[in-house]
Amino acid sequence: MSAKIAVLGAGAWGTAVAKVIAEKGKEVTIWCFEEAVRDDINKNRLNSRYLPDVELPENLKATNNIEEAVKGREFLILATPSIFLLDTIKKILTVSSIQEGETAIAVITKGFLPTAKGPRLILETLEDYLPGFYRQSLVYIAGPSHAEEVSCGKITGLIAASESAKNSIRFRDLLKSSRLFVFSSFDVRGVQVAAAAKNVIAIAFGMLDAIKTIDKNDMFGDGTDSLLLAAGLNEIQTLGMAMGATHPETFTSISGIGDLDVTCRSILGRNRRFGREIIEKNILDSYKNLEDLLARIGEIGYLPEGVAAAKYVWILAEKYKLKMPVSIGLYQILNREIKPLDFLRNFLSGLG
Repeated sequence: MSAKIAVLGAGAWGTAVAKVIAEKGKEVTIWCFEEAVRDDINKNRLNSRYLPDVELPENLKATNNIEEAVKGREFLILATPSIFLLDTIKKILTVSSIQEGETAIAVITKGFLPTAKGPRLILETLEDYLPGFYRQSLVYIAGPSHAEEVSCGKITGLIAASESAKNSIRFRDLLKSSRLFVFSSFDVRGVQVAAAAKNVIAIAFGMLDAIKTIDKNDMFGDGTDSLLLAAGLNEIQTLGMAMGATHPETFTSISGIGDLDVTCRSILGRNRRFGREIIEKNILDSYKNLEDLLARIGEIGYLPEGVAAAKYVWILAEKYKLKMPVSIGLYQILNREIKPLDFLRNFLSGLG
């Protein structure tokens, strides 16, 4: 099988990763849900909807046919949002190269997946659907990164986590460049939890940031930011260890504190943006509760993954009997149970 690569999902992150690989001279096919995105990539060398103003290489082709995208590929990277990931994987199960385990698979989507057993980590859930060849061989790729920066060649670091050292190295070599550093890890569970749960903290961070901007004489300052960040990291590690993380240092690496820091602080972060808009635009006033928000999340105009993650972290905290006041408080805010400012004041004051 020739060295061909497919990326499923033409959002900003999927497009950026496809561009990085194509720039190394590889033939890359990206699967798009929208025909307009496909045509924009193929005709204009642009993805104006999700990654505007970034010119794409000629050897990056787009298709709406998911089986065409996957068939006969050596590498497959799943980049569809977590709420669509299971539907995506179900569509490719009959492709011959997947049935025979010939295609190495990595996931760059962040979040938990809803199942009949409750929220679960992405790789263990996909293993239940994929042929047995893929058990303990999937790769999870995450780290402090923004599509806008990676696509423009800004220096960035990622973690490729897998129980298969061979596959971790294969995807590391596929992605790495002079400006994109990729490191291997065996802590598949820890890296996945860190990648999913940090989006919850980022929404809370965005709320705090907006409150500071609006009321400059309030009780919150830069030190408050760090206080919230540290409390959030502690909760992420607490959840990660409860869910089977194998290396505590995962949470002090780029996949832990690194990813959390950039997600909270960068103006490019969608979850931080959503948190700010909760304060600045009273965006939650349009929704009855968290379930209503999730059902109509497309109305926001962008996808803050932390909204769904907040629900799942709340469920997992209950399951494992964990004390996670930031994450649970954010869930209550999104569920319209408490006001953001009341939560932040009460939580931060209660730390003393």
